[in-house]
Amino acid sequence: MSWHIEGTYFENCNCDMICPCTTSGMTAPADNERCKVALAFHVEAGDVDGVDVSGLTVCIVADTPAVMSEGGWKVGVLMDASASSQQAQALGGVFSGQRGGPMAGAAPLIGEMAGMDQVDMIYSDDGRLHQVRAGGGVNIAVEDFVSHLDPTGQGVKVSGVGFPADPLTAGTATASHVDVFGMTWDNAGKNSFSAPFAWSA
Repeated sequence: MSWHIEGTYFENCNCDMICPCTTSGMTAPADNERCKVALAFHVEAGDVDGVDVSGLTVCIVADTPAVMSEGGWKVGVLMDASASSQQAQALGGVFSGQRGGPMAGAAPLIGEMAGMDQVDMIYSDDGRLHQVRAGGGVNIAVEDFVSHLDPTGQGVKVSGVGFPADPLTAGTATASHVDVFGMTWDNAGKNSFSAPFAWSA
């Protein structure tokens, strides 16, 4: 059986700007001793083995070593409370990497699965401003960076990264609070990436 999901995504980590983990394929160290990152995916359209997963949001929270390719990640997954048990199982298989696709490469790097919860999700994306609220534990808002030297106003793009989408638009967090699965941080003012994404396997 096959699956396909597409929509928009954004992330925020505690690197200063243009995260070296992402731009090096996880081979260069982060700006800090630990990489503390949250990624939010809103599925605008999707089908997993005949299960329609359109309109649902998934948020992944992780605490990793500075060099992410070393493994030993602590990861938690927040699933949209509006997902049925069948939809949650389908998306859980995709975002855990069990169903193949882009997340399959990250799965061996996980040392601890801190948990998976279903919570109320509010996700918004107007093309430049991106925000997610996931229960009471995640509240992140990021804004794409547009250089005043760029006459196109298209924002700063990073290409050739491959995962989780390509190209990525760089930005910074205007608000960033995470307190879930024993992971707590505030990454306001730190790096963000955003992009449309389309995955399948």
